[in-house]
Amino acid sequence: MGLLTAISSAFVPPTPKIEAQLAPPVMTVPEMSIYGNGYNVYVTRAEALAVPSIKKARDLICGIVGTTPFHLYRKSNGEELGSPLWLEQPDRNQPRQVTMSYTADALFFYGVAYWEVVEQYNDGTGRPSRFAFVANERVTPRYNLHNTLVIGYTVDGQVRPMDGLGSLITFQSLNDGILNVSGRTIRAALDAQYAASVAAKTPVQTGYIKNTGADLPEDQIVGLLSKWKSARLQNNVGYLNSALDFKTTSFSPKEMGYNEMLQFLATEIARLTNIPAYMLSADMNNSLTYANVIDERRQFVDMSLRPYIEAIEGRLSMNDITNSQNYVRAGLDDGFLRSDALTRLAIIEKMLALGLITLDQAKEMEDLTPNGSSEITNL
Repeated sequence: MGLLTAISSAFVPPTPKIEAQLAPPVMTVPEMSIYGNGYNVYVTRAEALAVPSIKKARDLICGIVGTTPFHLYRKSNGEELGSPLWLEQPDRNQPRQVTMSYTADALFFYGVAYWEVVEQYNDGTGRPSRFAFVANERVTPRYNLHNTLVIGYTVDGQVRPMDGLGSLITFQSLNDGILNVSGRTIRAALDAQYAASVAAKTPVQTGYIKNTGADLPEDQIVGLLSKWKSARLQNNVGYLNSALDFKTTSFSPKEMGYNEMLQFLATEIARLTNIPAYMLSADMNNSLTYANVIDERRQFVDMSLRPYIEAIEGRLSMNDITNSQNYVRAGLDDGFLRSDALTRLAIIEKMLALGLITLDQAKEMEDLTPNGSSEITNL
C-alpha cells in the first residue's frame, strides 16, 4: 500500500496559482511608458478626456465592451456553459458592465488593466471567484534587475503577494496605451482648443490707436483707451477723430485656421485610436460607405474593438482562472452585432428545416424560454 500510495501521489495534478500573469514580460521600455511618449510630453487621463474626440473614442470602445456579455464555453464541442459568478459579476460591489468598461478604459489609456483577487473557490483549485478592479494610478510594477520582467506589484505603496488573495492579475493590451505613445498629439489638441477658446473670449481685435496729431496727456490716453475697450465689449460704434487711427495687430479665428487645425487633430486622434474618422465626426477625406448598420458595426468590431475584446477573453481563459478545458468568449452576437428579427427568424427557419436545432433550442436563441435553458446553471 505504501508503494501504491507513493505512486498515486506522484500523479496528483498541481494546484494552479494566480501569479500576477506569471510575471509578465516587459513589452516596452518602462522609462518611456509612464504616460508620456518619450519626448517629455506628459499627459494625464483627465487632460486627454478634455479632448472631445478622445472622449468620444473612449466612450465608444468602453461602452460597447462594458455592455457586451461574456460566456464560458467548452473547448471540445463549443457548448455554452453559462456564466460563472466571477464572469457574471466580477466585482461584488458594482455591476459587471462597470468593471468591464473600466477594464477597457485602462487598456485604452495605459495598455494594461489590473484586477485584485478578493475571493477564491474552496475546491482545492485556488481559482478566484471574485475580483476588484484596481485603478492604474494606484499600481506600481516592480521589475527585475534588467527591467525585462515584472516581479511584483505595489498598490497604494503596499507590496502585494504574487498569488492567492490580494494578488493582481493583469490584462495586457494588444496596443500601446494612448497616454504612452500619443502625448504630443493630445497636447497639440489641448493647445489648439485653448487658443480657440481665448479667441472666442476676446471679441475685440487687439491693436493700438495711432495719434498723428499733438501728443495727449497721460490721463487722457488712459481714459481714451478705457472708453474704447468698454465700447467694443458692448458692440457699440466707436468714433475717432482725424488725428487718431486704430491699427489691428491680430488675425481673425478664420485667418488663424483654428477650425482646420481642430479638424486635422480630430482626424489624427481617429488614427491613433484606430476608430473610423466618421464615427468621431472627423470625416476629412472620408469616403467609406456601408451596405447596412450591421456591416458598419462588424467593420468597427474587426478594426477597432477586437484588440480590447481579445485581451480580456485571452486573460480570462488562462488556466489560473478558467479550467484549461474551457474558454471565455464575448457575446457580441447577443447585442451589438445582433441581426434584425426577420433575418434571425429566416436563419432559424433554415436551421430547423435542416434538423440542426430543436424547437426548444430555437426558442432559446430568441430568448423565448424563461431565463434561458433550465439546464444551464452558474458554475
